[in-house]
Amino acid sequence: MASSALNQKSNFHVRSNSLPSRPHPLVTQIDEHLCRLKSNESASSSSSSMTQNLSCLRDLYELVDNLLQLPAIQKSLAQECNDKQVNELLNGSLKLLDVCGVVKDALLQAKEDTKQLQSILRRRRGDEVGFTKEAKEYLASRKKAKKSINKSLKVCKSGFTQLENDGEATFSMLREVEGITFTVFESLFSYISGTKMESKSTKWSLVSKLMSSKRVTCDGEATETNGFEKVDAVLCALIGNKTRKSGKIGSDDAQLELQKLESSSQDLEDGVECLLRLLIKIRVSVLNILSQ
Repeated sequence: MASSALNQKSNFHVRSNSLPSRPHPLVTQIDEHLCRLKSNESASSSSSSMTQNLSCLRDLYELVDNLLQLPAIQKSLAQECNDKQVNELLNGSLKLLDVCGVVKDALLQAKEDTKQLQSILRRRRGDEVGFTKEAKEYLASRKKAKKSINKSLKVCKSGFTQLENDGEATFSMLREVEGITFTVFESLFSYISGTKMESKSTKWSLVSKLMSSKRVTCDGEATETNGFEKVDAVLCALIGNKTRKSGKIGSDDAQLELQKLESSSQDLEDGVECLLRLLIKIRVSVLNILSQ
């Protein structure tokens, strides 16, 4: 995972002469959200952790939007940022909008594909052989989505440069928020991509491991498995006719995992859509401030 501007210490309120010696409450809250998101970087890549991070990120952007309404912050940002810093900030926000759109499209496509597979499974209940073609098409669509995500991720990485230690405080804060946003997107990309399965033996080993894993309990004691990875593994097993030999995995298992994946994909899509609107809102606010 990229570490350029993502893991810098949040100390933007110390560097600004425009802010009082005691940080504004909004600054303190922004710091707390940044620290919370950074501490979640090592958390398991599951639907619940992704949803939680998106929710925290949404709250962070709402705090940033409120901070940008303060006259002292607007004056500081407009007067103290040079052209290079302005370009870095705006280019970073633009790249985040692009990559946010890519991940939204990937989640939408995944949700539609899972719906279609569930419909086909219901019509061909018990007919794993007749289901093979549709399962292969789903996996091919997943492969295409992974390529699009990886390409977008590579482009996005190039847009984030090292934070300057002597940067204006509000600028540094916005750049740090962009950086942590990229971290969340990178984790979400990893979740959607799932685990690459190298061989048939690896596929079946993964299926056995996934299907025997514990479900997540209400108090969160058990470990949640990546839903995309689990569906991929089950479908690969069905295509390889492993179910008839083992008697452990069948179309009912696929139906169950597809239902869960559709639900989690919808939750993530809603979170990304909300975040996309906030990204646009913050970008417009910054543009308005800089144009004054």
